[in-house]
Amino acid sequence: MPIATVNPATGETLETFEALSPHELELRLARAYAAFREYRTTAFEFRSQLLRRAAQVLDADRDRLARTMTTEMGKPLPQAAAETAKCARALRWYADHGAALIADERPAEEDVADSGATAAYVRYRPLGVVLAVMPWNFPLWQVVRFAAPALMAGNVGLLKHASNVPRTALALEEVFRRAGAPEGCFQALLIGSGAVASVIRDRRVAAVTLTGSEPAGRSVAAVAGDELKKTVLELGGSDPFVVLPSADLDAAVRTAVRARVQNNGQSCIAAKRFIVHSDVYPRFTGEFAKAMGALRMGDPMEPDTDIGPLATRQGRDELSALVSDALALGAVAECGGDRPEEPLGRGWYYPPTVLTGITSAMRIHREEAFGPVATVYRVDSLEEAVALANDTPFGLSSNVWTTDPAEQERCVRDIEAGGVFFNGMTASHPALPFGGVKRSGYGRELAGHGIREFCNATTVWLGPV
Repeated sequence: MPIATVNPATGETLETFEALSPHELELRLARAYAAFREYRTTAFEFRSQLLRRAAQVLDADRDRLARTMTTEMGKPLPQAAAETAKCARALRWYADHGAALIADERPAEEDVADSGATAAYVRYRPLGVVLAVMPWNFPLWQVVRFAAPALMAGNVGLLKHASNVPRTALALEEVFRRAGAPEGCFQALLIGSGAVASVIRDRRVAAVTLTGSEPAGRSVAAVAGDELKKTVLELGGSDPFVVLPSADLDAAVRTAVRARVQNNGQSCIAAKRFIVHSDVYPRFTGEFAKAMGALRMGDPMEPDTDIGPLATRQGRDELSALVSDALALGAVAECGGDRPEEPLGRGWYYPPTVLTGITSAMRIHREEAFGPVATVYRVDSLEEAVALANDTPFGLSSNVWTTDPAEQERCVRDIEAGGVFFNGMTASHPALPFGGVKRSGYGRELAGHGIREFCNATTVWLGPV
């Protein structure tokens, strides 16, 4: 993929960018490593102030940054503005809490007395230069949820962003520059995917974090593993949305629509498989399909648009192929299911779609549908719902709608996912760890777990003088 800004609403190429030359890339790597040698010694208060100033820049530039995101990847403009505001809040959260999250840990003296120590503690020290390989779907938030904890811990960052959001990548670099970050502390690398392996292998790069597809995760993990470097991977998801008889169905339907079409349906943690108990299946499915079909698809810059285009032509075509395969094998489209005609057809649009009659023979049963397409399943018991929720190679998050405490506890115990959200929509929050299991990756972002991922937990032992 060329490094270019292409408006997915029209297919028009607005700007292309030259990839960094080997010499330019070397300069940035050297600058990052030099910055780390100094930045790692800065006080927590210095880092906190840096994050707070970055948050101020985001607030001041919210409208411009939102329009940049919408232009490059097509999310509705209000959602882009909300993403910018969320990034500012996360920066402030780590500015407020980061120092405490990685403060020295001291065991009780009696617990280490038999080691011969007069005292002992754990010091969290930064690893170094962290390479972030980031996707286009939340082009600000995905980066900030790595950058805020990494910078607060004393690491420095190199951002290899998706090739279709170069303006956003450069804007982020500018945000930290305007916030007063030391030179080289946070840099965007305009490079193609083919150059990532050499950056990972560079001796000055200490660790890698990636959010993206399963193949991309495998590739990065293989290179990093060969170099024995730490990785955190957040990959795909096919999150279940389980609706049981005690659910508030009106709230469940409203949330189901939002959970499926947020970000034009292009979210790893978007609800994708709707698993509905037979007692409430007819009502839920009918109201859900009606609400999905009523959404307005159009120009993402217009305030009344609910669904914009998919970010890439390839993504639209892959989603269309999944739906076509399901329909050919007997699935029923309760709404949507066809590409729109002109004039919307000039962009990479796909309508909100609800499919029923899904079987295991269909690709969409196993593969992630990255767009506004929902699959609905009918089950007769909680046991069947849990089994179907787990019948996926992914395990990122999950939604369950029930007011029964026993059912809630059963789902917490048995659903294979990095999160279980009851009676609400899955979301990422700086105070809560985020990540998955199975083929959704490993490691955690956000909260204390996220800031410690790229720290060296150093044991300090003090003997008798």
